[in-house]
Amino acid sequence: MKKQTLQDPPRAKGNASDFITRWMGVIVLAVALLALMLPVSFAWIDTWTINPMLGVIMFGMGLTLSPHDFQVVLTRPKDLLIGCLAQFTVMPLLALGLTWAFALPKELALGVILVGCCPGGTASNVITYLAKGDLALSVGMTATSTLLAPLLTPLLVWALAGTMVDVDTLGMLLSIVYVVIAPIVCGLICQRFMPKMTKCVTPYLPAFSSIVIGLVVGIVVSHNANKLLAGGLLIIVVVMMHNLLGLSVGFLTGRLLRLPRPKCIAVSIEVGMQNSGLASSLAILHFAAFPLATIPGAVFSVWHNISGALVAKLFSRTSITASGR
Repeated sequence: MKKQTLQDPPRAKGNASDFITRWMGVIVLAVALLALMLPVSFAWIDTWTINPMLGVIMFGMGLTLSPHDFQVVLTRPKDLLIGCLAQFTVMPLLALGLTWAFALPKELALGVILVGCCPGGTASNVITYLAKGDLALSVGMTATSTLLAPLLTPLLVWALAGTMVDVDTLGMLLSIVYVVIAPIVCGLICQRFMPKMTKCVTPYLPAFSSIVIGLVVGIVVSHNANKLLAGGLLIIVVVMMHNLLGLSVGFLTGRLLRLPRPKCIAVSIEVGMQNSGLASSLAILHFAAFPLATIPGAVFSVWHNISGALVAKLFSRTSITASGR
C-alpha cells in the first residue's frame, strides 16, 4: 500500500466532496450574497454557535495533523522561523497601515486589526497544495502559528488597538485556547487512539471545513447585513487590499531571502490567508460594544477563499511553466 505523505494529502476525489473543496470560494461568496440580500436565511442561527463551529474546524485540523508534520520544526527551523515572523509582522502592520491610510472608523479599524493579528487560515494548506507550494512548510506554519496565537494574537491586538479600545488580553488568550488549541489537541488524541476512523473521515474534512466556514460567514453577514450595506464598499476595498498585499509581501519575502519557489508560494499563502472566522468570533466575544468589528472578518472570509482559489491557479500554472523551461 502506498504510504500517504504530505505531498499527497488525503482528499475525496471525483465526488461532491471534491467539488465543494475546489469551488470553496464561489460557494462562500454565494452564501455571503444570500445572507446579505436575504438575512433571514441565516439570522435565525445565533452568533454563539460560531465558536463551536470554529472548534469543529480546528478538531478536523487536529485529525489531519500527525507528529511527522511537526518535524518541520526540528528539521527546517529556519524556514519555519521566516514563515512565522512574516505571519505575525506583515499582516498586523499592513492592517495598521490600512486603517491609517483610509482613516477607518474605530469599529472597522478594530476588526481589520483583529484579522491581521490572527494565525493562518484553515484553508491555506489546501490552497498551497493546489498551488504546488511546499505543503510541509504550509502545514508546519499553520500548526505553529495556531499554537502561538493564544499568546501573540492578544498581545498584538493590545499593542495595535489598545489606544482605541480596552483589550482583555487574558480573556482573548483563554478564548483562543478553548476555540483553537483544545479542539486540535482532541483531534490529535482521536487520531492516536482511533486511527481507522480518522483515516475514513480525513478525505472529507476539506469539504466539511468549507461548509462550516460558509455557515460562519452566513451567520456573521446576516446579523450585520444592514451595516454592511451601509458602509460595505470601503471595508471591501480595505479587506481586498489587506489580503492581496499580504500574499504579495509574503511571496516577495521568500524571494528576497532566496527561498525556492515552492517555499515562496507556501509563505505567500500562509501570510495572506488568515483565520478570519476566529477574528469575527473574538470581535463578538470581546468587543460586543463595537458590532461593526465583526464585518472585516466576515468579508475577509469570503474574499480570501476567492483570491486563494485564483492564486492557486496562477501559481500552479506558472510553476508548470517554470519547470518546463
